[in-house]
Amino acid sequence: MGNVISKIGFGGGCHWCTEAVFQSVRGVNRTEQGFIRSDPPCDNWSEAVIVHYDETDIRLADLIEIHLRTHASGSAHSMRGKYRSAIYCFTAEQQKAAADVLASLQDGFDETLVTQVLPFAGFRESDQRFQNYYEQGPERPFCQTYIDPKLRILRERFSGLVRESRDVSRIQRSVNPAAGCRRNSATAAKTTAKRI
Repeated sequence: MGNVISKIGFGGGCHWCTEAVFQSVRGVNRTEQGFIRSDPPCDNWSEAVIVHYDETDIRLADLIEIHLRTHASGSAHSMRGKYRSAIYCFTAEQQKAAADVLASLQDGFDETLVTQVLPFAGFRESDQRFQNYYEQGPERPFCQTYIDPKLRILRERFSGLVRESRDVSRIQRSVNPAAGCRRNSATAAKTTAKRI
């Protein structure tokens, strides 16, 4: 049986973090980092990644659980406009499957999941300098503070799904930060300063 490549979008926390997590997962062929929007009222650009994966190597349910476990999927914090907790689907069938998986996983969490299953409506790629952020410098303070703990969760909870080698040349990747979401310029400036 040949490869069956599908794609799905995930948003939740910083897309640098989400990108690094999924670049470490077996069966993921490529990630595109940037901003995704859905239909109203979720039509603002929110940090996210598109994950291209091989259905013969990893299940959609596994990708969704990894996503839920590696960001604050039970927190409706004040930055949810910029960091919307969501699964972005490309077809009605995928949207139903994702909603079913999300419902089946809820019992495994202490808090109510705030993650939404939404139709994909658009994508804006991050600036080239932010692509493959973790791979470019895992020793950076941001990576050690925010990304490394998520990768630890991935290794501890999903060891069988972690790719054996993080060989960057073997996997095609993209990254993206585009325009902001609905937030004021003071918040945007503070966020940018904090990240860099």
